[in-house]
Amino acid sequence: MNVLYIIHKYFEIKKGNKPKTPITMIFGAKAAPAYTIAKDIIHAILCLSEVIRSDADVSPYLNVVMLENYNVTYAEKVIPAADISEQISLASKEASGTGNMKFMLNGAVTLGTEDGANVEIHQFVGDDNIYIFGESSEQVIRHYEKEDYSSEKFYDEDEEIAKMVDFLISKEMFAVGNKKSLIRLYMEIVTKDWFMTLLDIKDYIRVKEQVFADYEDRQGWAKKMLVNIGKAGFFSSDRTIAQYNDDIWKLK
Repeated sequence: MNVLYIIHKYFEIKKGNKPKTPITMIFGAKAAPAYTIAKDIIHAILCLSEVIRSDADVSPYLNVVMLENYNVTYAEKVIPAADISEQISLASKEASGTGNMKFMLNGAVTLGTEDGANVEIHQFVGDDNIYIFGESSEQVIRHYEKEDYSSEKFYDEDEEIAKMVDFLISKEMFAVGNKKSLIRLYMEIVTKDWFMTLLDIKDYIRVKEQVFADYEDRQGWAKKMLVNIGKAGFFSSDRTIAQYNDDIWKLK
């Protein structure tokens, strides 16, 4: 989903819609040898990074960075530096771990689905200090039950979505990347898309653009950061372990 947003932003800047503040998007990832699609996604991110870096019209306003073999050492530097914490797993999948809590404690504002710990963060910081997008867990589960989600339908019926997805197999991407990998990722999105990327992509773009607009109000953004830091105490390990003991372990 974030890859498609980068493509969207690339097109916007090419049209002259330049962000007031330059944007750097940081990815930290690794993939098991057999996790082909994960490797294809990482490959696409690296391709986009090169395409953008070599485009003089876009590179002053957009930068894509991939931290290879992301680990705690990288996290110690990246998490305190981040302004936005993206926790964008499909609702009901609860893919977020403790990373969103660490970002919150360091003042990053969460952009995410109503999923995992994002639900509790939302409850503590309130609507004004978090950015939620996408369909709910209940809605997503119903899509799986009914088997009514079709990425191909989204692709065929929405020109903007099709344009973003098609860029994965554009001449610009082929010039810097592996065609087989890019085509495989393209086909995965159009014909399968098990995690329903295209379901939430338009709402994700809408909310993310609002995030960047709100960021320009520096005092307002500072308040959001301080609220997140102040409300992070609930996620302390002391409270968590004590509650686990009370509810599960019953140790004396």
